[in-house]
Amino acid sequence: MPNVVTHNLHVLASVATSSLTGWRGCMVVSHVDQPAKPLVLYDMEACPYCRRVREVLSALHLDVEIRPCPKGGTRFRDEAAAIGGKQLFPLLVDENTGKVLYESNDIVEYLFKEYGKGYVPKTYRPRVYQPVLSSLASAASGLRGLRAKPAKVPEQTLRLWSFEGSPFSRLVREKLCEYEIPYSLHNIGKEHWTEVGPAKQRLKPGVYKPLPGGKRESFFARHQRVQVPYLEDPNTGAELFESARILRYLDETYGA
Repeated sequence: MPNVVTHNLHVLASVATSSLTGWRGCMVVSHVDQPAKPLVLYDMEACPYCRRVREVLSALHLDVEIRPCPKGGTRFRDEAAAIGGKQLFPLLVDENTGKVLYESNDIVEYLFKEYGKGYVPKTYRPRVYQPVLSSLASAASGLRGLRAKPAKVPEQTLRLWSFEGSPFSRLVREKLCEYEIPYSLHNIGKEHWTEVGPAKQRLKPGVYKPLPGGKRESFFARHQRVQVPYLEDPNTGAELFESARILRYLDETYGA
């Protein structure tokens, strides 16, 4: 099957994943200042409970250092166990407050109380049916981002601009997780209803103008567009838009 066809099928599957999770992690619910020290998340991309945490990080516009811990991984799982005492994910480390947290419900509540408005919005509160739907969402994406694959280790951390609900960004995060490549995740979720829709065909017609003072305005000033995923690799100087290009780059550069 041609690569372009395979990629498009994966995109459609990723759209299904976002749909099953209610497109959480797309819209920003609270604008916050980034903490002095970066949050660190030991994460498994295909894990439904890790996804809940990433959704909230997107909703709060919080950047985070991702330490991928796929099944069979060897790079960060022991490190996570040394910090928290066990290999259980998600694991959030916040050096700003000294908090080390397991359990998605506890992490979600902590993030909204510490960096949000002090309470968990209705959309992000736990529901009895969420684990089932979220497991189906992972299955829809073929459980990519679940198991480790052989890969080269970059000397410097990569940087990814993304938001959790983006189907295209998910494909890149899956690859980074499988390759156990650490990266700085810069969340730039949609800040206003006028940004709803794909970057090249938003629902609101006319020239796109990001909200003044937001993270998207800063990104727009640099690139003259707001589109994710966008990857920077300080190891090679690569700067890439478009998920298909980024996936090909990661395979060619880091695939073993």
